[in-house]
Amino acid sequence: MATKEPKLSKREVLRTLKSMPDEFVAEDLIERIVLMEKIARGLADSAAGRVLTGKQMDEEIRRWSKTQNTLA
Repeated sequence: MATKEPKLSKREVLRTLKSMPDEFVAEDLIERIVLMEKIARGLADSAAGRVLTGKQMDEEIRRWSKTQNTLA
């Protein structure tokens, strides 16, 4: 099922840009924008009920760990 990607506003990006020092590497700004997007996705998932309980997450981590151990 395709989900609509949450969008960032210019206002949010400009606020982030203004919070940066006068000189910075572009990668730092890009990392902040990517983080903002990930937070927006997480909030949208939560609002839509696309979440796991702590128990379900523990099981996912256990399953993932077993997979990683067999690849090593």
